[in-house]
Amino acid sequence: MSARLPVLSPPRWPRLLLLSLLLLGAAPGPRRSGAFYLPGLAPVNFCDEEKKSDECKAEIELFVNRLDSVESVLPYEYTAFDFCQASEGKRPSENLGQVLFGERIEPSPYKEDDKIRWASRWDYILESMPHTHIQWFSIMNSLVIVLFLSGMVAMIMLRTLHKDIARYNQMDSTEDAQEEFGWKLVHGDIFRPPRKGMLLSVFLGSGTQILIMTFVTLFFACLGFLSPANRGALMTCAVVLWVLLGTPAGYVAARFYKSFGGEKWKTNVLLTSFLCPGIVFADFFIMNLILWGEGSSAAIPFGTLVAILALWFCISVPLTFIGAYFGFKKNAIEHPVRTNQIPRQIPEQSFYTKPLPGIVMGGILPFGCIFIQLFFILNSIWSHQMYYMFGFLFLVFIILVITCSEATILLCYFHLCAEDYHWQWRSFLTSGFTAVYFLIYAIHYFFSKLQITGTASTILYFGYTMIMVLIFFLFTGTIGFFACFWFVTKIYSVVKVD
Repeated sequence: MSARLPVLSPPRWPRLLLLSLLLLGAAPGPRRSGAFYLPGLAPVNFCDEEKKSDECKAEIELFVNRLDSVESVLPYEYTAFDFCQASEGKRPSENLGQVLFGERIEPSPYKEDDKIRWASRWDYILESMPHTHIQWFSIMNSLVIVLFLSGMVAMIMLRTLHKDIARYNQMDSTEDAQEEFGWKLVHGDIFRPPRKGMLLSVFLGSGTQILIMTFVTLFFACLGFLSPANRGALMTCAVVLWVLLGTPAGYVAARFYKSFGGEKWKTNVLLTSFLCPGIVFADFFIMNLILWGEGSSAAIPFGTLVAILALWFCISVPLTFIGAYFGFKKNAIEHPVRTNQIPRQIPEQSFYTKPLPGIVMGGILPFGCIFIQLFFILNSIWSHQMYYMFGFLFLVFIILVITCSEATILLCYFHLCAEDYHWQWRSFLTSGFTAVYFLIYAIHYFFSKLQITGTASTILYFGYTMIMVLIFFLFTGTIGFFACFWFVTKIYSVVKVD
């Protein structure tokens, strides 16, 4: 067992140039200066006993956190065992993120009044973290993949497509038109509504919600708003953003469902509000029952569960309905070409242009961009290590978005050239299949890196992993669909169609 001692204020991280400019700009004149602190965790001043005041403390308060073990994912409160006794005192309140991660802060009997040790309190954590050269290797590996895909997409867009469009636009006679081949042949079917359009639109709405939430959360973390010293701030920010982003989820789901020709708008908005969040909550609730049964401190109190449900039903669901209202009220998305009444027969496909091989291959490159960063993230979750390299993570996030987009566009173009116009679900699943590789890597990580024993811990590991896999599936799948939707709309809007 090992006890984790949280810190009270953030380390003195090097601030971005933006913060420096803001601080300098806040100075009203040469006689006196003023500044403001970006929200996160305010620093605390310490001084000698004889100089202490309301603005300067002489004694450092130390708190204790939960007890963790490398052989179990079940944390326990610091006072759960006889040999760990906390001191009497006021217990600080945890934020939502800390509660969700099972952190329970208690006053400790330890006293500390030595001020170059307070200044160096983060050294043992930072020195125990993997060196940054591994992170740079990860970035360089991802950039090589991005450059390769960018070259392929550029070649298709600038050479192949340019030649195809020029040739198609020069076909004026009927005989030339009958000799059409390739992706232009399916112009009358390219925007034909997909099967299970209701489910696809719901996935797109939820994926949009997750995509915006991830971007904003990581952006704030890069600016220092979400310091790792402010424990639980990252999770709290993510949950609050997810709740507030119900409007774009409902809007996107409604817009695409209407463009697919759907008319059951009530069913669409209800599924957007409850399907994916309901699956996540059901999994989370089952895991919480196991934690309750094991007496773990990670078990979410009943009051917190009620608060989460209140945020979901009272804020997120109404915002989703509002977004869906505006989405259905707006005119349907106008496509650059008309859809034929009779579907075109798709010719027999080769092995590489069939749906399953293309989907399986499409997730390899995006996963190759993130697997090193994924190792550090899993370490921070299951091996109780501090994760603080949000700049690297944000850069990998951007690279992942670009890679998913370009890989899906490439495969979409190859399938269109093979006269297969069923691109909607294929684009979503091609990029979303990255989540399957995520699951495979999580299984490998469990057996090769962790020392977890016990049925309860194993169920908890895979239960929470399935939540992450579902979220990642919706996130990457939405990126792939939007990229292909833009690509298909772009290429069919610049050709002459009789």
